[in-house]
Amino acid sequence: MSRISTIGFCAASAIVFFAGLANAADPWVVFEGKEGPGVGKHIVFVTGDEEYRSEEGMTMLAKILAVRHGFKCTVLYGIEPKDGTITPTVLNNIPGLERLKDADMMVMFTRFRELPDDQMKHIIDFTNSGKPILGLRTATHAFNYKNAASPYAKYSFNSQNPAGGWGQWVLGDTWVNHHGHHGFESTRGVINPKFADNPILKGVEDIWGPTDVYTITHLPADAQVLVLGQVLQGMQPTDKPVEGEKNNPMMPLVWTRDFKGDSGKTSRVICTTMGASVDLKSEGLRRLLVNACYWGLGLEKSIPAKSNVDYVGPYEPTYFGFGKHKPGVKPADLRIN
Repeated sequence: MSRISTIGFCAASAIVFFAGLANAADPWVVFEGKEGPGVGKHIVFVTGDEEYRSEEGMTMLAKILAVRHGFKCTVLYGIEPKDGTITPTVLNNIPGLERLKDADMMVMFTRFRELPDDQMKHIIDFTNSGKPILGLRTATHAFNYKNAASPYAKYSFNSQNPAGGWGQWVLGDTWVNHHGHHGFESTRGVINPKFADNPILKGVEDIWGPTDVYTITHLPADAQVLVLGQVLQGMQPTDKPVEGEKNNPMMPLVWTRDFKGDSGKTSRVICTTMGASVDLKSEGLRRLLVNACYWGLGLEKSIPAKSNVDYVGPYEPTYFGFGKHKPGVKPADLRIN
C-alpha cells in the first residue's frame, strides 16, 4: 500500500471512530465503536452525582463498550453553564438529554438531580419507551425535586405516588440507608447460585468494591437477584465477612426486572448498588456491566465467554467522597486521543 493510500485509510478510520466528536464545544462526549456485536446500537449514559465520581467511571465504561465491543456511546454530564466544565455539584443541568431520542439503551447514574422540565422530559420519555435501562448506585435516588409544582416532582426519591419516585418505580427500590458502614466496610459480590447461568454473569468470577452495601427492601416479587452483597469487616478484598445479621440475609446487590411504563411497553431493567469509579477497578464488576448492556439490548447470545473489559487508556479513578471531583475538566478533554 502506498504512503498516500495508507494516510487516506488511517484518516478514514479516524473519521469512522471519532464521528460525533468533532465539535469541541459539545457539552458531552461520544465514542463511536468501529467493530463488534454492538455496532449499530447507541447507549446514552446520564451521569451526575456529587460523591461517587460517575463522570469518571461511566466515561471509562463507555470507552470499553465502544472500543472493545463496537457500541456507540454518548456520555452526558452535569455541566456548569458559565464555563462548560463538568461540575457534579450543579444539580439542574445535564445538556444533551435530547440524544435519548435515538438511543437504544439508557445508563442512569445520577443522585438527587432537579432538572428543568425540558431536560427531564427526555428521561421520562425514554423511561416509557420500552427500551432497556441500567441503573447504578445512586440511581435508586436519582431525583429530588424541591419545587413541588414541577410536573416531574413525583419522580423524587421520597415521592408517595409513585412510591419511592423514579428509582423504586423503574429500578425496584429507592434510597433507604447504608447497610454496610459507609467508608469502613467494603462489599464482596456473591453470585446467587439460583441464577448462576444468567448470561449477565457469563465469565464473571470476582466482584469487590470499597463502597458499602445499600439497604434494599422494596424489590418486586418478580425481580431476579443475580448477586448478593456481602459486607466485609474492612476496606480490602481479603477482609472477612461481618458476622451477624448484616449478612444474614445478605442484601441484593445486582438484580434484573421487567418494567412496564405508562405507555404499557415493557423494558428490561438491570440495577446494581455498586458503581463508584473506584468500584470499576474490579474486573468482575466491569465484565458484569458490559454483559448487562448486551443483555439489555437483547444481544445475550453474543456475549463472549469472557468479555474484554481492559481499560481504554489510563484509569486512576478518584476515591469517593463529597467535594472531590476534578475541577476544570470539559467533555472535550475526555476524548480518546
